[in-house]
Amino acid sequence: MNNSPDRIIIFDTTLRDGEQSPGATLNVAEKLEIARALARLGVDVIEAGFAYASPGDFEAVQKVAQTVGTENGPVICSLARAIKTDIKAAAEALKPAAKARIHTFISTSDIHLQYQLKKSRSEVLAIAEEMVAYAKSFMDDVEFSPMDAGRTDSEYLYQVLEAAIAAGATTINIPDTVGYTTPKEFGALIKGIKENVPNIDKAIISVHGHNDLGLAVASFLEAIENGARQLECTINGIGERAGNAALEELVMALHVRRQYFNPFFGKATESTEPLTNIDTRQIYKTSRLVSNLTGIMVQPNKAIVGSNAFAHESGIHQDGVLKNKLTYEIMDAQSIGLTDNQIILGKHSGRNAFRTRLKELGYELSESDLNKAFVRFKEVADKKKAVSDRDIEAIVNDEIRQPPELFRLELIQVSCGDLSRPTATVTIRTPEGEESTDVAIGTGPVDAICKAIDRVIGVPNELIELSMQSVTAGIDAMAEVTIRLRHQDKIYSGRAANTDIVVASARAYIKALNRICADLQTTAQAEPAAL
Repeated sequence: MNNSPDRIIIFDTTLRDGEQSPGATLNVAEKLEIARALARLGVDVIEAGFAYASPGDFEAVQKVAQTVGTENGPVICSLARAIKTDIKAAAEALKPAAKARIHTFISTSDIHLQYQLKKSRSEVLAIAEEMVAYAKSFMDDVEFSPMDAGRTDSEYLYQVLEAAIAAGATTINIPDTVGYTTPKEFGALIKGIKENVPNIDKAIISVHGHNDLGLAVASFLEAIENGARQLECTINGIGERAGNAALEELVMALHVRRQYFNPFFGKATESTEPLTNIDTRQIYKTSRLVSNLTGIMVQPNKAIVGSNAFAHESGIHQDGVLKNKLTYEIMDAQSIGLTDNQIILGKHSGRNAFRTRLKELGYELSESDLNKAFVRFKEVADKKKAVSDRDIEAIVNDEIRQPPELFRLELIQVSCGDLSRPTATVTIRTPEGEESTDVAIGTGPVDAICKAIDRVIGVPNELIELSMQSVTAGIDAMAEVTIRLRHQDKIYSGRAANTDIVVASARAYIKALNRICADLQTTAQAEPAAL
């Protein structure tokens, strides 16, 4: 790979850092679906996971490498601590990929050295050099990250980076691990590295940053101006704590403000050559997919992909946009994959029209999944005059993308009113195929349903979030409900959609419970039998 590329390399870590968002745990099939979407999007590198972390992570990295890591596909990467066992596991999992990368890291800030690693600077320097060389023995493409670089002493950081490059690192990643630096400081950090690491011309400078102060994207753009050529980011900006730099915001900033950034790449100001390999028309689809599979909703005012990103309510703005979109829109909604398709589906629409619309929306379903989705579509179409694209998305996500269905809701019945006590009756089919019915009283209809379900399933949990949003406008709109439960310090999410908000809540709740039960089942199977 060219060490001074005339474009930005997009390194997507949705499947690794993004999955560390509370409640965003993905199974292997879901990771593969996202990986395929990232490949269509055109990302250069997919960090598929942390192979040594668990057997599930190892399998996910391996499957992504097998499925998406083709000759013409992206580089597939696995994270590894600067420890031989981690690096060896990463190398093993990445074997099926045509293009693979090991990404190894170790902390370098004094606060991390003192309290986390309990090692001296000289010890960490030796480990970094040795482990990069070890990773290099498995493959040519090796990335090294000095964790908490933003708070690392500059002179020591230069020394560590020089040693890592000398040992074989082809990419040097500079993480603002705690989202502490301001854009100006981060830009100066990159500039200092360019000027003070003697062999920096032999490696690509990458950046990784968290959004704790809401500055990640701004810091990355400042880093680009000072020589960074790889950006580590996630779809919708998901990730630890306040998340990562958002891929869609970075890509569209470089797309919309190309004339401003062109000179930093040695291009003429008016050059129309793209600054990334991203197919921007895939952005919206990929954003929705990640949101649906992780259960993390995109806030309406989120830049680029939020539902309000291209909405205008002010009369002045509406008047201007009607006369010329450029008056109040700096980018075309179609450039991120939003279309003005006016095909309306309803109860008289056939399977072919439904299948065609699904393909246009980016869904490739098997025949059995198509049948399930079509049956649900007909049910919704009987209740609504017209079924929108968002309704279709909700149907597919509710019917096809489901956790293991250990417990299944067979009946939901609620009685409530201002002068009555909310009462819910549920019938649930158990994994053994038996039906169990119970009744509960709650503070409201949803609370009553959750209590009735708990009486049947009996898995202790704490409901920490219940959020609802309308999929479309109108009194007959479908409602999307997301529920998060805490069980044994882990967070599990469930998401469902229905024209009845109480039914949607019940389905979302039992999906979250099914995730807990599946996890407990897997853990029990993995434990050795008692002697």
